[in-house]
Amino acid sequence: MNEGTVQAAGCVLWRRSPFDDAVEICLVHRPKYDDWSHPKGKLKRGEDPLAAAIREVLEETGHHCTPGAPLPTMYYVAHGRPKRVLYWAAEATDGTFAPSNEVDRIVWLPPMAAGNRLTQPRDRHLIAALLESLHHTQ
Repeated sequence: MNEGTVQAAGCVLWRRSPFDDAVEICLVHRPKYDDWSHPKGKLKRGEDPLAAAIREVLEETGHHCTPGAPLPTMYYVAHGRPKRVLYWAAEATDGTFAPSNEVDRIVWLPPMAAGNRLTQPRDRHLIAALLESLHHTQ
C-alpha cells in the first residue's frame, strides 16, 4: 500500500424498521462537504480498522453497533491523495444521535432511497453488498 494513502474505515449501518421490519440504512450528513455518506473516518495510528469503523459509527451517529460481514473496500482520490476505506456491515443496537460540527444530521432510509440520497455514486454498491450479506445470513 502506498505510504501516502489515507487509511480509513466505516460501516454500512442498518437496522430493522420499527414499523414493518424492513431494512433501513443510516446515512450521515457532513456540513463541511454538504454530502451524504456512510459513517467512516481515518484510522488513528496503530488502530485496528474494524475498531476504527465501530468508533466512527458511534462518533458520527451516536449508535452502538454489531459488526457483520466485511463489505467491498473502496479506493479513490480525496483532496489530491489516494484513500482506502475498509467497510463492514453493522447492525445498529442502541444509541441516540446528537448533532456535531462533523455530522449535523442522520437519516434512516430504505435501501433504494438511501442509494439515491448518497452523494457519491461509488458508495451505492455498498448497499447492494450489504443486502447480499444479509440475504446469506438469514
